[in-house]
Amino acid sequence: MIRRLPQARDRGIPEATVARLPLYLRALTGMTERGVATVSSEDLAEAAGVNSAKLRKDLSHLGSYGTRGVGYDVEYLIYQISRELGLTQDWAVAIVGVGNLGRALANYGGFVSRGFRVAALLDSDPDVVGDRIAGLNVEHIDELETVIARRGVSIVVIATPAAAAQQVCDRVTAAGVTSILNFAPVVLSVPDGVDVRKVDLSIELQILAFHEQRKADRESGGPVMAEEWQRGESA
Repeated sequence: MIRRLPQARDRGIPEATVARLPLYLRALTGMTERGVATVSSEDLAEAAGVNSAKLRKDLSHLGSYGTRGVGYDVEYLIYQISRELGLTQDWAVAIVGVGNLGRALANYGGFVSRGFRVAALLDSDPDVVGDRIAGLNVEHIDELETVIARRGVSIVVIATPAAAAQQVCDRVTAAGVTSILNFAPVVLSVPDGVDVRKVDLSIELQILAFHEQRKADRESGGPVMAEEWQRGESA
């Protein structure tokens, strides 16, 4: 049986707030590891990289307002956020595409502590099928629908080449999965009710390159203008 992830937006929590909840959870987890029992909104906001007014508004959606002069109980706030994100239960994850990225994801130890269990690894390459990675045997992609049903997979991670991603996505959604994390460099088309989160490392690097270029421009006195570029091309 495939269990559904909680839909925070159905309870009126804005998507922007949902996107920040993991940041708060990461900061709070670090605090509890250091033995911090309570935290002010200002300190938590600083640790999460947001402003305190935004944090207080976000947490008010969870019914958590803190105590004046004391702040928030760290352990209880961890519970509230974990419950809202659905992390108080175990979510079975299948990774499709076991190349370098897929292997790295399979071996990442942080999933289990956050409520995610890698339940299956699938690939189409006969040289990869049968390999044992992180305690799991890589299964053939032909078994995708059977594996999803048998293991109760709720989330599928697509780490295939771009050309294969849409076909995998179509099969996954047809099998009843409504949550996909897409690492393939392509925009996926999905039915209504299916949530896709896209991770594109090349785009993130390009954004960083933009900021690096801006810094270099400031140091050199400005960017190359269009007229200068055209003169250089015609020289």
